[in-house]
Amino acid sequence: MNRRPLLIPIFLVVLICAGNSVALAQDKGSVDPKPLPPLTNPNDPKLAAKELFGRKVLPAAMPTQVIGFYSKGCIAGAHALPINGPTWQVMRLSRNRNWGHPNLIALLERLSANAHKDAGWPGILVGDMSQPRGGPMLTGHASHQVGLDADIWLTPMPNHLLSRNEREEMSAVMMVRADRLDIDPHAWTPQHLAVVRDAAQEPSVERIFVNAAIKKALCREAKGDRSWLAKVRPYWGHDYHFHIRIRCPAGSSTCKSQPEPTEGEACRAADLAYWFKDEVLHPKPSPEPAKPKPGLTLAQLPSECRHVLAAPNAKP
Repeated sequence: MNRRPLLIPIFLVVLICAGNSVALAQDKGSVDPKPLPPLTNPNDPKLAAKELFGRKVLPAAMPTQVIGFYSKGCIAGAHALPINGPTWQVMRLSRNRNWGHPNLIALLERLSANAHKDAGWPGILVGDMSQPRGGPMLTGHASHQVGLDADIWLTPMPNHLLSRNEREEMSAVMMVRADRLDIDPHAWTPQHLAVVRDAAQEPSVERIFVNAAIKKALCREAKGDRSWLAKVRPYWGHDYHFHIRIRCPAGSSTCKSQPEPTEGEACRAADLAYWFKDEVLHPKPSPEPAKPKPGLTLAQLPSECRHVLAAPNAKP
């Protein structure tokens, strides 16, 4: 495949939101990100591991290896998805999260080509994947730690090369109706179903996470072979994008996969009932502000992640 040059950011991940708040697909980035300040005591055992991994701008110069679970691990020798491709563009470059296992890179390239062929999209917009060495992130995700997760915007790629400013400022399109009970018919199209189906039909894909309203629409609209629906699961958020998770690659003995889904299509009213309860759709605010969680420490991650952090940088 002919690719445009790989551009690797030379800056550190910008701290978009404080604490444990969520950096969603539509949250804006920065055209001029500032480096994070040096840590006073990087060897403090109580220090959150996200502070260490968030300051690594390049992958470890090690053979590619996935270590741990999607929400508790890291990746050695990660590869970057080029920020521009024939049928994809990477968004929010200031986050420096376009890294992953080569299997994930190859899947995204295939999916982008299929979105062009099957849905008529110019291509896909790729949101967060993983950091250069994986691990916990300063903002946003509990998962995306081992280079096997990626967010795909539910907004077709425009038919022009996006500027740096557009990649940081452009918002994804909301797919869910204002009452949260179904998709927005003015935004959702049969082409969206085609793209999600293409992703779910990839053999290496283990899960796809979408908003429950989108799952409801997929169940209602899918025709023919519906076996792929078993991989598509409702989860909080995911109303502007969908989340792809692939299985552990061969040779990564320390990687821990998610169990195979056992509920079949999960399209019955009873399967989705929880997500449409009023207390789930409109939770009452807590009388007291939630206490910030301390975050995983390095000691709570697989021991191999220490070596990944200590390794020299791979060549840009």
